[in-house]
Amino acid sequence: MATRRALHFVFKVGNRFQTTHFYRDVLGMKILRHEEFEEGCKATCNGPYDGKWSKTMVGFGPEDDHFVAELTYNYGIGDYKLGNDFMGITLASSQAISNARKLEWPLNEVAEGVFETEAPGGYKFYLQNRSPLQSDPVLKVTLAVSDLQKSLNYWSHLLGMKIYEKDEEKQRALLGYADNQCKLELQGIKGAVDHASAFGRIAFSCPQKELPDLEDLMKRENQKILTPLVSLDTPGKATVQVVILADPDGHEICFVGDEAFRELSKMDPKGRKLLDDAMAADKSDEWFAKRNKLKASG
Repeated sequence: MATRRALHFVFKVGNRFQTTHFYRDVLGMKILRHEEFEEGCKATCNGPYDGKWSKTMVGFGPEDDHFVAELTYNYGIGDYKLGNDFMGITLASSQAISNARKLEWPLNEVAEGVFETEAPGGYKFYLQNRSPLQSDPVLKVTLAVSDLQKSLNYWSHLLGMKIYEKDEEKQRALLGYADNQCKLELQGIKGAVDHASAFGRIAFSCPQKELPDLEDLMKRENQKILTPLVSLDTPGKATVQVVILADPDGHEICFVGDEAFRELSKMDPKGRKLLDDAMAADKSDEWFAKRNKLKASG
């Protein structure tokens, strides 16, 4: 499984201006690429919505060797209800803490040298006050699970992730595909995992030839397949093949063919301008304000 890579986490965002400010100016990430779509994604990348939407990839470096965030914006939808499914992303960056203080972005020290902050929409980030030991400061994504052992069986036995740490007492485990990649932390909670409408999706790549086998494995094991193997087009860019799965708690998981994805995910030097132009052209906030209306909730 050494050929599999952790790629990104998908967030639904209701306000692109505030969200861009947080990722770009507070965390210090770069705009890697920006794409606009006229209709909903065949693999529901933007959630269960049919209309116009955009995708912005942000990260500390190229997607080939950095775990990044995919920000999906559905025109006309202003906010999404948070569940208890996504518990946070942890990154090592004293620079981000310094940026947050300078910009007066709220920080709360939750452990020595660890600060909790929130992206617009309420998504939690944990900033460690140190320099990263590797080129990518993003260390782990934490997801809530209702049955740790059942989830470990799924992620390790079926998806082939290595278990790096396991703590029965604290009901947590740390998994990954490689030492130098962003890890997945599973945190046991009491009760059910609630995804609400803000639910995200975690993405990994694998050699394209493995996708049909992965889908077959999930069928044999009676696991949930949300979107069977499908090709996704991006205007003017590479077409990729994906399979979308769901773990025992309903966390969405995208596996994409690595070869085409490396083509699609090349950093676009025009990405920042494309995003800025799209935000300037988006008059939806003004339209709703003029009519004294609120945007829809997701």
